[in-house]
Amino acid sequence: MFKLTAAAAEQVLKAAKQGGTEGMPLRLAAAQKPDGGIDYRIGFDELTDDDIRLNCEGVEVIMTPEQVPLLDQATMDYVEIEPGQRHFIFLNPMDSNYVPPTGD
Repeated sequence: MFKLTAAAAEQVLKAAKQGGTEGMPLRLAAAQKPDGGIDYRIGFDELTDDDIRLNCEGVEVIMTPEQVPLLDQATMDYVEIEPGQRHFIFLNPMDSNYVPPTGD
C-alpha cells in the first residue's frame, strides 16, 4: 500500500492551504521510463468515479487503478536534499533506480 510520511503530509496540507486547494485530494501519477525508472507527478485534483482513494496521514490521496502497480509499495517523503532545499521524494522498490535508505 502507498504511504505518505508525516513530513510529506504536513507539507502537502500546507501547500493546499497556501494554494487555495484545501479539501481537494492529492492525485498521484506514475509512468515507467524506458530505463525502468519511474517518473512521478503530484497535484491537487477532483475525485473521479474510478479513482482509488487512500487516507495517508490525514491527506486524501487518489490515483487511477492503472497507477496502483507502480505506486503500491512506494513512500512519498519530504526531505532536505541540500541545506535549505527541501523536496518531495519517492522511495519505491518498483523503481529500477531505487536505493534503500541507509539511515545516514
